[in-house]
Amino acid sequence: MNSVDQQQGTIFGHPGGLFTLFFAEMWERFSYYGMRSLLVFYMIKGFLHFSDTSAYAIYGAYTALVYATPFIGGMLADRLLGARRAVVIGAVLMAVGHLLMTVEVEWVFMGGLAFLIAGNGFFKPNISTIVGQLYTHIPRRRDSGFTLFYMGINLGAAMSPLICGYVGETFGWHYGFGLATAGMLLGLAVFTLPVRVAQFVILIFSFATSGLLVTLQSNTFQLVVNLFVAAGLLTAGAIAFVALSRSGLPRTAGAPREPALLTQKLFGVIRNDVAVYLGIALSIPLLMMLVARNELTGRILLVFGFGAFAWLIVYAIRAQVVERHRLFVILILMFFLMLFWSFFEQAGSSISNFTDRNVDRVFETQVVTADMVGKTVPIELTQEQLGYFQNNRVFTLTDLEAARAQAKLHQSQKVVANWTIQEAHVGMGLGGSEVPASLFQAANPIFILIFGLIFTALWTFLGKYAMEPSTPAKFALGLLQLGLGFVALWYGTQYADSRGMVAVHWLLIGYLLHTTGELCLSPVGLSMVTKLSPSGIVASVMGAWFLATAFSNYLAGMIASLTGVSHGEGESMVIPPPSETLHVYGGTFGTIAITAIASSVICFTLVPLLKKWMHPEQE
Repeated sequence: MNSVDQQQGTIFGHPGGLFTLFFAEMWERFSYYGMRSLLVFYMIKGFLHFSDTSAYAIYGAYTALVYATPFIGGMLADRLLGARRAVVIGAVLMAVGHLLMTVEVEWVFMGGLAFLIAGNGFFKPNISTIVGQLYTHIPRRRDSGFTLFYMGINLGAAMSPLICGYVGETFGWHYGFGLATAGMLLGLAVFTLPVRVAQFVILIFSFATSGLLVTLQSNTFQLVVNLFVAAGLLTAGAIAFVALSRSGLPRTAGAPREPALLTQKLFGVIRNDVAVYLGIALSIPLLMMLVARNELTGRILLVFGFGAFAWLIVYAIRAQVVERHRLFVILILMFFLMLFWSFFEQAGSSISNFTDRNVDRVFETQVVTADMVGKTVPIELTQEQLGYFQNNRVFTLTDLEAARAQAKLHQSQKVVANWTIQEAHVGMGLGGSEVPASLFQAANPIFILIFGLIFTALWTFLGKYAMEPSTPAKFALGLLQLGLGFVALWYGTQYADSRGMVAVHWLLIGYLLHTTGELCLSPVGLSMVTKLSPSGIVASVMGAWFLATAFSNYLAGMIASLTGVSHGEGESMVIPPPSETLHVYGGTFGTIAITAIASSVICFTLVPLLKKWMHPEQE
């Protein structure tokens, strides 16, 4: 690892350069999650008109490859490029990917996903590497530094659905993807610009984005949520402005170990750095094919996963007793990790469509009363009309989306139609505002912002009294809470209204429990790998850990396909009324809940053995 300049100005004991990385990563996560909040909706409702099953398969392949490529990007940065150059390459590739998403041509869409996958492989592992390098001379601050960095990740993830999701669903998909492109370019600017310029870029765009958050809302619920996130952004921007006045990112942070290697020739034919760029160009069509023919992605991950798993078992069998036991702990927890993420990642696929189709997201201003029966009145069409009969047929989401598309052609955001009120319509909501479904993907990062530091303080407090749960116990607690979150979603489907619409609080309770489960499991996983892996194969075991995460994302797409309810594909695709889709989602969520809770019970029973195999007495 490269040593960085020892004389760094600090704020709250942390180097000023941390806040350069904080905002670079925040805007990158803004762009990534902004695109992700729209991706499944775009594939189903946008020009592609994919069926649920096709959209879930592509989503699963995309997210799986996003987690697989960092292994390659990290290796190239370690051995050749240096983390700093790798971050810039990744940011440029992802900016191109987001920009391509604005073009409504299928092969261009697949190309955009390929650029995002390749770019993430360079960006994601290497910006974290640079964070670690800043603490070479103040290691005691490293954990709290990564906690602050993690807050930046979730601040970006919280903003993106509130801005990109809202704009994409309300004004047009390409506007949402365009904002994601702008976010990625902002992250690149913060990372590469001179410190004094970066200071003002951070401050100006913190104020501008906060203004957007206050503006882009249509009801009190959205306003309160957006104000909370805006306050967090303004606070972070002000701290970063002060921090960067003391010091920026050191020039040596992320530099290549041997710069001369970049200009040396590979096999005496082509310069190493040119070979990397050529490799990136050749990887794009390959990644396009793997996303489009997603079954190949599953087979490749299965082969590599089986190979990595078998290699680790053979290594463990040949190792000394302590190393063998510790590797077995990693392998067992790796299995539970795959289960956790394959269920958790329903958030971007099946839970998103459930939110869109079966969660009541409308704050209506009035309801149909008995004295309105028999009258034909103009009403603004919203989700409140789903499931009601009109003109001898049930009104579905397909009808609503078609009416909205027509309204947008006439530059109108409101869809007004004449309805003949019948007795069955009494109690139907009228008017008000509908919260876009994509906005609810901000729930998880907002809950992390609220509870992340609380959990950190809780573990510290329990640790003082020797009561902090062990890593295996935290994994079991994470799975249990994840399962209870799906119980909340299932329970909501059992008490839906007559149309098949679920109260929004069940969705928020589900997200809350998923988040607390994540906070128990996710932060400790990578730390455990670095502590328990034999010193000579830490990077390889870390690669296997990320490969398990990649496979779990592919598996998440397969699980989501169990909730596929749309009929047909292309322009003929139809989404059934809520009453018909309700128990498809409820049944799948119930099965996931049972599996997650049963897995947590098994994990709890293994805790004493796993704690013993960790050999804490030899730490």
